[in-house]
Amino acid sequence: MTHVRLPHPYLDHPGPIPFAHRGGAADGLENTAAAFRAAAAAGYRYFETDVHASADGKLVAFHDATLDRVTDGQGRIRELPWSRLREVRAGGSEPLALFEDLLEEFPDARWNVDIKDESAVHPLVGLIARAGVWDRVCVGSFSERRVARAQKIAGPRLATSYGVAGVLGLRLRSYAIPAALRAGAVAAQVPETQAGIRVVDRRFVRTAHERGLQVHVWTVNEPERMEALLDLGVDGIMTDRIDILRTVLDRRGAWA
Repeated sequence: MTHVRLPHPYLDHPGPIPFAHRGGAADGLENTAAAFRAAAAAGYRYFETDVHASADGKLVAFHDATLDRVTDGQGRIRELPWSRLREVRAGGSEPLALFEDLLEEFPDARWNVDIKDESAVHPLVGLIARAGVWDRVCVGSFSERRVARAQKIAGPRLATSYGVAGVLGLRLRSYAIPAALRAGAVAAQVPETQAGIRVVDRRFVRTAHERGLQVHVWTVNEPERMEALLDLGVDGIMTDRIDILRTVLDRRGAWA
């Protein structure tokens, strides 16, 4: 099956895109510089991360709204200044990372960034503009409104993916049911299934491709599921198991 190749430089990759989800979250050091270094050493150049804004407007690469699950700290990120957050350790050893520092440390990497809080929208778009990294960042979120707001601020230079509402609209379109879709997205980033209902099938992929959209699936850690999705023609897979995905793509001759 032919994979979509859009003119946006973010998608300039010869074959299905392997994404290191949170840098490769299998070792418990998700979203840390150490995780992204390991992914880079494994040959990855597409990284997935999440951002929250701290109380003083710093963009922290972190998934949860609170520190409790994966660090030795407690509290909500948006209520704490960076001076406090920088003392926290993930997995007992690794400091939290600022997204701006990750952009600088990995100048060849491309980033899929999930905006986790409304307060992070303006700081993220501002950082992308100041750093001039329009070709290296795709912005997504569960909230379609949040992504649409980022796109409105940034304009067509910003690569975005659909949120939940956009994915639902695309799923309806795949069944020939009329549904409104936001213009300007470059990808649909979706789970394989949601609430027991299959999202990604041949019909969904075909409909996305007909609209010039890539399909990126998260979070896939089992080799048999990776193989099945690649057979459907998906354009990217996000995984915690960066070793397994590389093995699968290598075996298929699809690791670039």
